[in-house]
Amino acid sequence: MPIHGIVFDKDGTLLDFNATWVPINRVAARLVSGGDNNLAAELLRAGGQDDEAGVVASGSLFAASNTHEIAAKWAELAPNHGFDDLVGMMDDLFQREGARHAVPVGNLEPTIKGLKLRGLKLGIATSDSRDGAEATLAPFGILECFDFIAGYDSGFGAKPGPGMVHGFAEAAGLAPPEILVVGDNRHDLEMGQSAGAGMLVGVLTGTSGHQHLSDLADHVIDNISELETLL
Repeated sequence: MPIHGIVFDKDGTLLDFNATWVPINRVAARLVSGGDNNLAAELLRAGGQDDEAGVVASGSLFAASNTHEIAAKWAELAPNHGFDDLVGMMDDLFQREGARHAVPVGNLEPTIKGLKLRGLKLGIATSDSRDGAEATLAPFGILECFDFIAGYDSGFGAKPGPGMVHGFAEAAGLAPPEILVVGDNRHDLEMGQSAGAGMLVGVLTGTSGHQHLSDLADHVIDNISELETLL
């Protein structure tokens, strides 16, 4: 079937992952550690962040997990916080700091608006919260282009399950084979695969290299700005 809709991952696909999230993760670790530098460093390592290099590892907690999954791990390491306490604290922080630190991938606005002008339905499926997605993307003038935005807390389940893609399909009036799913991590592509999407595209603006994505993706591109040419 021809492609009539695109589901985008957010972090690493629409936003430059390391430029956006490395500083946010530092703020979160300092807050949760209560100023204990050793604990903060341990929390970052557990999340998959090489803080000296300023990068997050592909497939790590920070790269591939939602707030609940990160909080479950951090609650084991930070005994002064319970799980529910951490989830609320981290979602609030990610929303606030995300709006401050978000760095778009190159040509984000013209790319999204160009795809919309082609008549494509556009959606977002993110492991961030729905409010976090809107807060981080609000500065870039593209939110009105999306027909569907789902976070881990939107009721469609978490990646790599098919729920968010199926939710988009229903909202957009499309069948899964008419949908392209694009993301920077394996769990994005596995989500599209499990949903029966018609095309899977990996991008290299996040935490993964070509070698992490090529066995799942129909195409691996440098940046979403190549999507129009690909289509």
